[in-house]
Amino acid sequence: MAEAHRSEWAYVLSATVRVTRDIDVAEECVQEAYVRALTDWTLNGVPTRPGAWLTTVARRLAIDQQRRRANHERLLPMVESEHDGVDARLDSEEIDDDRLRLIFTCCHPALDLESQVALTLRFVCGLTTPEVARAFLIKETAMAARLTRAKRKISISRIPYHVPAPKELPERIDAVLEVVHLVFSTGHTAPSGASLVRTDLTSRALQLARMLRELLPTDPGVAGLLAHILLSDSRRDTRTSKEGTLVLLADQDRSRWDHEAIEEGIALVRESLTHRPPSRYALMAAIGAVHAEAPSFSETDWKEIVAIYDVLLLTWPSPVVALNRAVAVGFSEGPAAGLTALEELSGDPFLAQYTYYECARADFLYRIGRTDQALASYEFALELSENEVERAFIEHRCRSIQKEVNAQ
Repeated sequence: MAEAHRSEWAYVLSATVRVTRDIDVAEECVQEAYVRALTDWTLNGVPTRPGAWLTTVARRLAIDQQRRRANHERLLPMVESEHDGVDARLDSEEIDDDRLRLIFTCCHPALDLESQVALTLRFVCGLTTPEVARAFLIKETAMAARLTRAKRKISISRIPYHVPAPKELPERIDAVLEVVHLVFSTGHTAPSGASLVRTDLTSRALQLARMLRELLPTDPGVAGLLAHILLSDSRRDTRTSKEGTLVLLADQDRSRWDHEAIEEGIALVRESLTHRPPSRYALMAAIGAVHAEAPSFSETDWKEIVAIYDVLLLTWPSPVVALNRAVAVGFSEGPAAGLTALEELSGDPFLAQYTYYECARADFLYRIGRTDQALASYEFALELSENEVERAFIEHRCRSIQKEVNAQ
């Protein structure tokens, strides 16, 4: 059932929205379909096509609700048919996928960007409200309220459920790229759970990026995002051992990286960097290309990576980008320089509660011999982490350093 939720949620919900014309009602019907599946599948076994089974049940529930609520049916978001003036050629030939319609509904400019991302993670990717809250690093109650306001905004603003006309796509694409990027990031290192990677999310982000590439083949942001996803995901199989333990970049077997994805990604990087100024996705992909082209970790051109981060900070002044740059400085100029760069960021409230900041700080402290402080940083990082694979790695580091401290 968990696998069916992860892999089929977007298909089932988006198909049901076509019937209900209302995201709230569609969500209720889909949730009820999953509840019924628990009983039916336990008794009769999982159907050959679980997504089709769930969709059929959810849509029947939706039709029943419509009949009962005929006098109170909410009309939005509107589902437009060929008779309502939709470009049938665009829908059927170019983007025959309800999920893309749902994404553009969730990413409508009438909504603020954070609401767009939150709605897409919730409805397109099927994350629970607590999972979406963790992705935003806010409380569950605050995220629930944000989602409710966003759904109400969809209704009030009469946002249609369809893919925009071609002439509208360029002004709508930035929000969609932001959403797809966050979906990939959430899956690339899962905020919580027993797995380091949520392949359902990374695969979905890759699929969505490819859809956008087909839709806007000359858009440099789309090319850059697809390149970034390909290059980052090319290392997926080497990021954990056979036993499921975390493997750092320095220790990964590069011969097992997906070199076909790397080749495609590097070609897209070159294409996306020909546009000026380069998008942030193109710059992130360029950093990934430097890693992919390095024969080994020790031969990585860290100075080039720092230089790209310098440009990326001008385009996207994010605390995470600043953190990654500081880490790159540590590998380029030594752990003391990296620690100095990290300490310059110590006043940032986001990084103060960010697992990777404390892990980076602990690593640099350990490498310059300040083991007591390194242990304290790792212990704080352990308090912040909710991913079991990361926690196991940090716990191992804590035990190793504690033994060294006891032996002194």
